[in-house]
Amino acid sequence: MSVLALRKLSKAFGGVRAVNEVDFAIEPGEFLAMIGPNGAGKSTCFNMINGQLAPDSGAILLDGNNIAGLEPRAIWRLGVGRTFQVAATFGSMTVVENVQMALLSYAGETYKLWRPVAKMHRARALDLLGQVGMQEAADRPSRELAYGDVKRIELAIALANDPKLLLMDEPTAGMGARERHGLIELVKKLVVERGISGLFTEHSMDVVFAYADRIIVLARGRVIADGDADAIRDNAKVQEVYFGTGKTFAVAHGAAP
Repeated sequence: MSVLALRKLSKAFGGVRAVNEVDFAIEPGEFLAMIGPNGAGKSTCFNMINGQLAPDSGAILLDGNNIAGLEPRAIWRLGVGRTFQVAATFGSMTVVENVQMALLSYAGETYKLWRPVAKMHRARALDLLGQVGMQEAADRPSRELAYGDVKRIELAIALANDPKLLLMDEPTAGMGARERHGLIELVKKLVVERGISGLFTEHSMDVVFAYADRIIVLARGRVIADGDADAIRDNAKVQEVYFGTGKTFAVAHGAAP
């Protein structure tokens, strides 16, 4: 059974169909990239999967159960982790405290804070920070971190619910080439080691073609292509709709611009 399956998922804003009968599935352990030009419907899809938006029609099946229209917190408790295009942490808290808060929430203990919480779930939080390479910064205030490190803290928070599915909206936005490859390589490693599935949107084609197991391409709210890197590279419709002249595609593969 697929971990996630979208069936004829649709969403309109006024007279504009942002997502139009989208169908695709993610298999266990698969690392899937969703790409497309601006306005293709990628963020709308993400926000429906994670509960920020309710679809107009269609189904979102998580392990075969329709989660369309559920609140984000309910979907999170079902095992869906999420990172956002613009990463943010509680700057007044330390790095480890940010992760501890996510663990407290997942354990349903945020309303039981009548006891000191400094040591609650600290060992688990430190373990998660170790997995993303940030354990040494555990007791630093989050506001002191570089943006790339904040992205890693956000990843640790997204793993706090032991997800079966990890959603990442533009995970490398605002990062340099070395940083973005380092982050996605880390995510791919965690996906493989944990046996979870991943879905990410990304504008950096070097990242997409280097790390995605499979790529789906959206344009004007519809899926226009679905396949591995070679299939997407050779798809004439993708070249026309997404890559235009092919210049972006060539640069993404290391060819001369």
